[in-house]
Amino acid sequence: MANDGDPKVTDELAESFNELFTSVSTMVKSELQGTNNLLELLEKMNLRVAEEYNGFGDVASGLRVFVQQLKSKSGNFDDYVKQIDGIEEQVTEFEVVISMLDRYLSLLESKVLSVYQPTSINK
Repeated sequence: MANDGDPKVTDELAESFNELFTSVSTMVKSELQGTNNLLELLEKMNLRVAEEYNGFGDVASGLRVFVQQLKSKSGNFDDYVKQIDGIEEQVTEFEVVISMLDRYLSLLESKVLSVYQPTSINK
C-alpha cells in the first residue's frame, strides 16, 4: 500500500471491484432468473392440476347423482326381495314335505309289493 496515491493501482483496484460486483450481479440475476423460472413452472403445474381436479369434481358430482338414483331404484326392489325370500322359505318347506311324502310312498310301495308279490307267485 505504499502506492496509495498511484492512479494506476487505484484504477486496477476499481476495475477489479467493478468486475467483482458485475460478476456477483450476474450470478444473483441468474439465481433469480432460475427461481423465477421454477415459480413459473410451478404456477403452470398448479393450473394444470386445478383443471384436472375440476374435471374430477364434475365426475364426482355426476357419480353422486347416479348413486342417489340407484338407491331410490333399489328401494323399490326391497319389497320384491322380501317376497322372493318368502317364496324361497315356502319352497324349502315344500321340499321337506315332499321328501317326507316320498319316503312314505316308498314305504307304502314296498308294503303293497310285499302283499301282492306272494299272490302272483302262487298263480
